Amino acid sequence: MKIAYFDCLSGISGDMTLGALVDCGIELTAIQAGIDSLGFPNIRLTSEEVKRHGFRATKVKVEHEPEHAHRHLHHITEKIDASNVLTAPQKDLARRIFTCIGEAEAKVHGTTIRKVHFHEVGAVDSIADIVGSAVGLSLLALDRIICSPVPTGTGHIEIEHGRVSVPAPATAEILKGVPLDASSVPFELTTPTGAAIVKTVADDFGPLPPMTMETIGFGAGDRDLKEQPNVLRLIIGQSNGQIAGDVVWVLETNLDDISGEVVGHTTAKLFEAGALDVYTTSIQMKKNRPGVLLSVLAPADLCTKLEKIIFRETGTLGIRRWQACRHKLERRPHTVETPLGPIEGKLAVLPDGGTSFSPEFEACRRVATEKNVPLKDVYEAAMRAFGNGNTNPH
Repeated sequence: MKIAYFDCLSGISGDMTLGALVDCGIELTAIQAGIDSLGFPNIRLTSEEVKRHGFRATKVKVEHEPEHAHRHLHHITEKIDASNVLTAPQKDLARRIFTCIGEAEAKVHGTTIRKVHFHEVGAVDSIADIVGSAVGLSLLALDRIICSPVPTGTGHIEIEHGRVSVPAPATAEILKGVPLDASSVPFELTTPTGAAIVKTVADDFGPLPPMTMETIGFGAGDRDLKEQPNVLRLIIGQSNGQIAGDVVWVLETNLDDISGEVVGHTTAKLFEAGALDVYTTSIQMKKNRPGVLLSVLAPADLCTKLEKIIFRETGTLGIRRWQACRHKLERRPHTVETPLGPIEGKLAVLPDGGTSFSPEFEACRRVATEKNVPLKDVYEAAMRAFGNGNTNPH
């Protein structure tokens, strides 16, 4: 499996993405051809090797005549659709990146995606960055893309609507649900274009996955920062297995002054709200009091919602949280045919290509009740059926 890892030490922008792609071996002429097919006059890409904080990287510039156009989303997508050079996947990816930005701009300006004006992102250099990135990523023919947590920088920037805090409003809206990394660099490290690219293409966010590295490219940003190299590192290689991974948040709190009924009720509420897992552990707390450690696995976009439930239902005064990386096997529904009838379960694909089967408890309990047989006999029948190949995948 061919995978890529975006290492966003200094954030990400459109030109940094183009630089990293070219540094990984994508021909600049191929990207130029895709951009030329849009019909904008006198757009020329150039690349050069530069140094950023002592490290070499490729800097791609988009040269064009001055313009002051404010385009709508449909003006841009019409140009993309009319191209006779871009492939269908390249057109689709470019449209999805622009739509991601359009939805964010519409949200922050209180309008519709049809009416929103693209300002900085509607300029031809940003259009070239996005379409060029779509071309380059398509040519890499990747099976999976993972991105590191994204730093945004700090401070203020001047945009079309005046002075705003970093991250800019559209950038912040795009990055909702994306793990962010802390950064005290007093500049805008991640632009709306860069945020939209990784939000659209990344399958997961987290640390460098298990892989055999084959190509490493560095794309340079405009500034040479004094704090760190202002580069985007793109690592391309082959995965060492079929184990997928993602990043979750762990929420924990110690409880010693509530009843088991309240703990059980809280657990049910957390599952209903979308928690990935909830479990309790018996612990010994201060003054020799027995207590309960409540642990919750949560996706990034539900952390705040789940914490509110914990605070409200348990009365706890504090919740610990941290990120955790997890590996997970590919899973899909599977049914086995047994003498007791069909039994549903989950089929897991192991790293070596083998499979394992787990009957669903509710399915086994239903069969046990209907047939008036012990639950353990139903489980055993399901596992025998799977071992004998009596399956009905769906």
